[in-house]
Amino acid sequence: MTGAVTAGGRSSRFGSDKALAQVNGHTLLERVCASLDGCSTRLIVAPLGRYAVPGWQVIPDTRPGQGPLAGLEAALGAAPAGWVAFAGVDLPDLTAAYWQALCAARTPEALSVQALDSEGRPQPLAALYHTALQPRITALLDSGERRLRLAARPEHTVLVPGLPPLRNVNTPADLQQ
Repeated sequence: MTGAVTAGGRSSRFGSDKALAQVNGHTLLERVCASLDGCSTRLIVAPLGRYAVPGWQVIPDTRPGQGPLAGLEAALGAAPAGWVAFAGVDLPDLTAAYWQALCAARTPEALSVQALDSEGRPQPLAALYHTALQPRITALLDSGERRLRLAARPEHTVLVPGLPPLRNVNTPADLQQ
């Protein structure tokens, strides 16, 4: 399993680099990385030289400014063949147990495994994606598409209910909650 954290955004709503914002003495980036420490390959998709987390390799976003779908493309391209646990840097409540639950839900025909939130919506920014999706994602991006939720077709996506809700930190107020 490869762990990948996308941290190349502009943090415009946050007002400063949110990956470096602190929660209980750790940055958001460190917290998300910690949830994926059990992965054999660990990637941070971000501008080179911006971040350093021991045991993690920083790889450049191949399409800067194009959002998480482009970050996923970069992660899938850098990962060995197989599954990638892909997360946004702004999800500080991720845990190893969350990822284990997604891994346990994989099926032979699946190319993505996503948790459902409390309203039954898939959560594509903290999900598993198979590297076999890379050509599809490249085609989507080449066509101008940027929505991460289209990375895998519904018939190839396993949805997992009942996981704890994830807090998304977009603003300093979100961080305080």
